[in-house]
Amino acid sequence: MQNRPFLTAFVSPAALCAFALIAALAAVFQFSLRAYIPGSLDPGGLTLDNFIALTKPLYARVFLDTLWICATTALCTLAIGYPIAYALVRTTNPFIKSAILIIVVTPLFLGEVVRTYSWIVVLGNNGFVNSVLLKLGLIERPLQMMFTHFGVVTALVHVTLPVMVIMLAAAISHIDPDYERAAESLGAGPIRSFLTITLPLSAPGIIAGVTTAFAWTFSAFATPQLIGGGQVNMVSNLVYQLGFASFNFPFAASLSVAGLVLTFAVLALVRAATRPLEAVTAH
Repeated sequence: MQNRPFLTAFVSPAALCAFALIAALAAVFQFSLRAYIPGSLDPGGLTLDNFIALTKPLYARVFLDTLWICATTALCTLAIGYPIAYALVRTTNPFIKSAILIIVVTPLFLGEVVRTYSWIVVLGNNGFVNSVLLKLGLIERPLQMMFTHFGVVTALVHVTLPVMVIMLAAAISHIDPDYERAAESLGAGPIRSFLTITLPLSAPGIIAGVTTAFAWTFSAFATPQLIGGGQVNMVSNLVYQLGFASFNFPFAASLSVAGLVLTFAVLALVRAATRPLEAVTAH
């Protein structure tokens, strides 16, 4: 402690936040084990009925839809974000680099509701996309993009793209360009050099970006609530509906706990599946 006089000052706020988080999670967990009393805000005694009810097809479908939306969003964000991150790192023009960086990080400075409403303007029946397609004569009637999985995933990709690009750019920036030059000097073309050198070495950034995008999307609320319009439900929306519409706080708490456990389980499976790949890239 004598060599680190500020250690306590730095650790104390983190410890306080960790304690508050653990206390909140414990409160939610104990609430999930309480019985729901219709017409009362006070929960009843201990019960496992809330978790048993989660096996019903209605709630299982919401969990499956949430997993599908999260996985699709993560993969689409990766496909769009990797070329952007690669261009951000490898371009030598400072103006282009600054422009890419500003365009990528700008969504982080906008509220989630603002971003979501902008997509309502773009994807609506009278929105930008449909207006352009109608004027070009490519469609006869507006395409239904609102209140669909496509619309929700599109808006969620916009939300998660900045984080994905930043993580991928950090991974790519640590790859020595001399490796690619050495491969090309040995006869490898640009595509083969990228597939055998750059892509495998950037695997840690890919894994970190995909897992972060998945976990972030799992807790999304405003975007699926506004873009989905009740037709596309995720776990967070169901928690809101049960907790603040039906006042069934115990069941809403059980949904929250189940969602948290499911998120950790999926991330653990991804981690286990990608561990061999990380071992290869480490060598």
